[in-house]
Amino acid sequence: MMRLGYRFAGWLPRLLVVLHDLGMVVLCWVGLQRIRYSMAEIQPDIPWFSTEVLIVVAAQGLVFWRVGLYRGLWRFASLPDLWNILRAGVLGVFAIALGLVLFNRFELPVPRSVLVLYPLVLMVLLGTPRMLYRLWKDSRQAVGRSQPSTRVLVLGAGRAGEALVRDLRRDHRYHPVGFLDDDRALHGAKVQGVPVLGGLDRIAEISREVAAGLLVIAVPTASPEEMQRIVALCEQSGLPFRTIPRLQDVLEGRVAPGELKEVAIEDLLGRDPVSPDWRAMRDWLGGRSVLVTGAGGSIGAELCRQCARLGVGSLTLIELNEFALVSIESELRRDFPALTVRAVLGDCGDPAVCARALELGKPEAVFHAAAYKQVPLLEGQVREAVRNNVLATEVVARACREAGVGTFVLISTDKAVNPANVLGASKRFAEMVCHALAEDTSTRFVTVRFGNVLDSAGSVVPLFREQIRRGGPVTVTHPEVTRYFMTIPEACQLILQASAIGPHEAIYTLDMGRPVLIRQLAEQMIRLAGKQPGRDIHIVYTGLRPGEKLHEVLFHPAERYQPTAHSKILQAEPREIDNVAVLTGLRIAREAVQRYDEGRLMRILHSVVPEFVPEFAKPSVPGKAEVIPLQKGKGT
Repeated sequence: MMRLGYRFAGWLPRLLVVLHDLGMVVLCWVGLQRIRYSMAEIQPDIPWFSTEVLIVVAAQGLVFWRVGLYRGLWRFASLPDLWNILRAGVLGVFAIALGLVLFNRFELPVPRSVLVLYPLVLMVLLGTPRMLYRLWKDSRQAVGRSQPSTRVLVLGAGRAGEALVRDLRRDHRYHPVGFLDDDRALHGAKVQGVPVLGGLDRIAEISREVAAGLLVIAVPTASPEEMQRIVALCEQSGLPFRTIPRLQDVLEGRVAPGELKEVAIEDLLGRDPVSPDWRAMRDWLGGRSVLVTGAGGSIGAELCRQCARLGVGSLTLIELNEFALVSIESELRRDFPALTVRAVLGDCGDPAVCARALELGKPEAVFHAAAYKQVPLLEGQVREAVRNNVLATEVVARACREAGVGTFVLISTDKAVNPANVLGASKRFAEMVCHALAEDTSTRFVTVRFGNVLDSAGSVVPLFREQIRRGGPVTVTHPEVTRYFMTIPEACQLILQASAIGPHEAIYTLDMGRPVLIRQLAEQMIRLAGKQPGRDIHIVYTGLRPGEKLHEVLFHPAERYQPTAHSKILQAEPREIDNVAVLTGLRIAREAVQRYDEGRLMRILHSVVPEFVPEFAKPSVPGKAEVIPLQKGKGT
């Protein structure tokens, strides 16, 4: 009985709403006819209750149900609800006419003026109580505010700004006091009752006049250059500023709906974010079993998250770091309880570990994200760079080939193009190994290259952030050094997208737009922290570190890039290599790793990847560099 009572209590408000609406239908239909016939010489009797009225109520009620009028709540009534009511009224006229024709063939003709006015009057009768109820609830919430609200100046008077003001009014913490917009036609107008006070270049002046305590940027279509200008103007005002989140951030769970977020450095980068084809990725990965090596790293962990969101059947994780493995496994089990997750602790370069993971997960796709990637460190750790980036790749790739895995994806780097350091040379060597193993096998071998990843472990952004937190200085290697950047989610979307569209063997890279000046990146991060570069935080130039380039390149001239089905992804034709020379280099490298012979490993890298020229191979007399002879055919 108690349960039935709770159910009745839950249905009672909706039942009252339905009875209210049907009562308004009767009032509208009969009232309009009575008003119309009161002006005529002959005034027929129009009863409030009759068979005809029952037909009208039944027909209109059925239309209300079909258009979903009772799925919404009066508390959140808005313009779309009024439009839905008007649509229901128009459809109701046709339903009522059909019902009356079938009943009595319009024994008493309904005036045309009634049929025309009925939808409009019904919208007023049904919409007015809804809007008044919402205003009453909003006013009660406003009265209940316990603390004074922050006065907000909204930058941007478009749709996003208008929606923001509506949201802010429901939040007792904020009080919108004005808009600023560069569209002069809007100056002096009001949006949601809030005045447009001027252009964005007057932020500092107007924010003082209206005593604003917070600036909110509501320009989701702004280019990075426009965002940089707006942020600079906000900084001049001395006020804290926030921005509305991008829809993609909300959908991916990085920001709660309606939450204001700080302007992030990715909002200011000089390139547009990648828009993935989620359907293609879901069609490829949905229900499949997937294995990720290096699953606890920045890229590996995000790959796991996105694979889980795309509906993979199971995920097998290989990770050498114990804490990182526990963290990503716990996160996946918490956020995706229906997903089968298998964790394998160990080095993917260990054939036994790799075989065990393949046996447990029986994957149809393998993403090889495990790698060392710190350029300066690897210049003095050649043995580990080759062991982890090259030999481990060969172990995983060969095991996948022998197990008949459908797709093997090597995650590479733009530093593999004309490599100038051990990292780039080792990753290029790994690409060549995959190319050599791709012959005569059903396994697809796909290589994906991308540039620097924002906020990945050891990247420049966390370093700058920590230096700024400590009060500086921020260290930049060279005033003219540039790099290509993308966010971690973008990088992983590129990997999944390229893997979904790739043929049997391919190398993919992202069209990343213009490179970013690291000096400019440092200055922007200092400003975002509310400080001024050169005054509050100094920038110190330390000189290029060993193995670092001034500028990275995305494309090798011999790889002949061409567009793909995705506008931001380019496909390269793999360069012809001598497979025998590559496999011979692997054998010699394995022996040198066992003996910890780093000098020999450097010579192997130079011989297999001749674009990589270490210091010993830069003789004062041309032609005297020492190299390890390998059996060669077509060359690399």
